[in-house]
Amino acid sequence: MSIGNRLVLSDFFIKWSLFFTSKLKKNKAPNNVSAIENNKKPNEFKTATLDTEHANDNSESPIIKSSKTETPKIEVPSPKVNTHAKKPRPQLIDPYGRKIDYLRFAITDKCNLRCFYCLPTGFNNFSRISLQLTQDEIVRIVRIFTELGVHHVRFTGGEPLLYKDLAALATRFSTLPGLDDLSLSTNASLLVQQAEKLKQAGVNRLNVSLDTLRADRFQKINGGHISDTLDGLMIAKELGFNPIKINMLAMKDVNDDEFEDMVNFCIDNRFTLRFIETMPISAAGRKAYEYYLDLQSVEKRLANNFELIPSIMPGGGPARYVQVKDTALRIGFITPISQHFCNNCNRIRLTSTGTLYLCLGNDHALELREPMRQGQTDAELKTLIINAITKKPESHNFIDKPQQVINFMSKLGG
Repeated sequence: MSIGNRLVLSDFFIKWSLFFTSKLKKNKAPNNVSAIENNKKPNEFKTATLDTEHANDNSESPIIKSSKTETPKIEVPSPKVNTHAKKPRPQLIDPYGRKIDYLRFAITDKCNLRCFYCLPTGFNNFSRISLQLTQDEIVRIVRIFTELGVHHVRFTGGEPLLYKDLAALATRFSTLPGLDDLSLSTNASLLVQQAEKLKQAGVNRLNVSLDTLRADRFQKINGGHISDTLDGLMIAKELGFNPIKINMLAMKDVNDDEFEDMVNFCIDNRFTLRFIETMPISAAGRKAYEYYLDLQSVEKRLANNFELIPSIMPGGGPARYVQVKDTALRIGFITPISQHFCNNCNRIRLTSTGTLYLCLGNDHALELREPMRQGQTDAELKTLIINAITKKPESHNFIDKPQQVINFMSKLGG
């Protein structure tokens, strides 16, 4: 063979060797994956895919499903690193092991209606402006609560829509780290004018007080016009607030002939309905207690007219829910008297003047306005709050000591 031919042949073998080596490298399985699976022959390669349907949080590695294929191919999922992993939340735990993560803030004690069970007719003894927290003080104290473990805040009152620039305050709340849920309790009579701004500010859930669907009875109960409340409800529904919960105080000989009507109203409008027992809070509440109805009897009555099935609903409230079968309607029963829920209480209440109440049915309280105005640091305020939580009572005293709660519901926020 000539030198020229030998060189050509040598060049051919070199190129062939390089080509074969590159192909081997291309198809070589990663070091941590065996080409032999379950004692099968080396040429029985399988394609690996993630089974996200059956994977669980306790697995050390992804579950693999496999199927035979003629093409030698192994796909191994690359590990995903969560660069935004949340740090463990701080928690406020009271002496009875209850996690306190829900703050109800009565942003004003004023109201444009006069529900007879809340405020007496002609009452005008509201807190002075100088005693009320400023917006900066409000944001500071709520931020401190979120840093301690509160992640659900609700605007209450009084009527919170009377507070000037509520939407601006809600916007500031929505930027607080750790605050997951911002909601509003209202009579909805001023909602037409403010609903859109509140939705844009981050308020998504509404509780609306509505004890009757009859205009004359509505006026008798609270002195207002039902059309204002209904208009507010319809605007809120149109804007996509969800859920919208109707709170109906169940009162014997006052509105107990309307329960079925309210159920149908809520079915038609895709609202949630909650019945509430009267509570002897302040002189007005003790008078309303004369109309007390045990909600267990109300549930039995509704079960005769609607097929009720057990249900649940997310949120920080104490209601026990059922659902009307074949509808979206959930009905909640809030029973502070007949079946109190103190064992699971997760809430505290802050007034517009900076007083922290630990229980709706007791007088345990902590003043926060003056320590703030006297220059106490965030750390010092946190210590005051943590110490106060240790004094949260095990249960309310509505039955044993009803005269103990002297503040009107509009001040405490319900």
